[in-house]
Amino acid sequence: MAVCSSSSSSGSSSTTKAWVIHGILAGAAVAAAIGAHAYLLLRRSGKFRSRVVGIIPARFASSRFEGKPLVQILGKPMIQRTWERAKLATTLDHVVVATDDDKIAECCRGFGADVIMTSESCRNGTERCNEALQKLEKQYDIVVNIQGDEPLIEPEIIDGVVKALQAAPDAVFSTAVTSLKPEDGFDPNRVKCVTDNRGYAIYFSRGLIPFNKSGTVNQQFPYLLHLGIQSYDTKFLKIYPDLPPTPLQLEEDLEQLKVLENGYKMKVIKVDHEAHGVDTPEDVDKIESFMRERNLS
Repeated sequence: MAVCSSSSSSGSSSTTKAWVIHGILAGAAVAAAIGAHAYLLLRRSGKFRSRVVGIIPARFASSRFEGKPLVQILGKPMIQRTWERAKLATTLDHVVVATDDDKIAECCRGFGADVIMTSESCRNGTERCNEALQKLEKQYDIVVNIQGDEPLIEPEIIDGVVKALQAAPDAVFSTAVTSLKPEDGFDPNRVKCVTDNRGYAIYFSRGLIPFNKSGTVNQQFPYLLHLGIQSYDTKFLKIYPDLPPTPLQLEEDLEQLKVLENGYKMKVIKVDHEAHGVDTPEDVDKIESFMRERNLS
């Protein structure tokens, strides 16, 4: 039977349209309710974004520090120290190293790590993680990009960014920050972050943010230092490489800005961490001195 015919009156047509619109809205409401119910069931069952893999992207070529993953930190390659810390995280089902370099791959296999070989065309760690994800046999809901130049990363921080993403269904990305030391305020190798009142990222910069009109570091302001570790919803990670580069991303040379510029939400957790990332050869002496002072082997 036709919903309406050409002989129907305008009043009847209006009534029919109203019922059609009501039906669409009701259907949408039912679908939303079903979706919300399914989401709650997933959350309560502990299965929401529950399958997690940690990937350590590593490349030999670097403009600031060539061969950085293989540099010795108190007798162990830095990539090994990062891998050993990542293996202690309780939320990770699997940890792999993703690299395009045979020397790094051979080193990692030597200390027992699983290695995924990726192409040299990867423009950043996020794209390398995505390529590695496609080559893994198992399916995962979250990928954690663990920076290979953070050999003292705490397993609890890895677990923290995973749980933050699991608890924020509106976010596709999560990361961590800690307090910035005043002396690092103008160091472009120390990436700064600002967040909103709900813990979502507003911006990242190599410059000091926020920047005051005096042009100096405010010793009382709680500046935030980005730790580099980040986790992604795998559905988002698969489309990330296809997103075109964005102006802010290119200007700052920070891949996370492409996420924000495209309108996606990023959850940020604040942790207590005395950051010891290795960005330059000079940082090696600093981190070794720190480890000796604290009897860290």
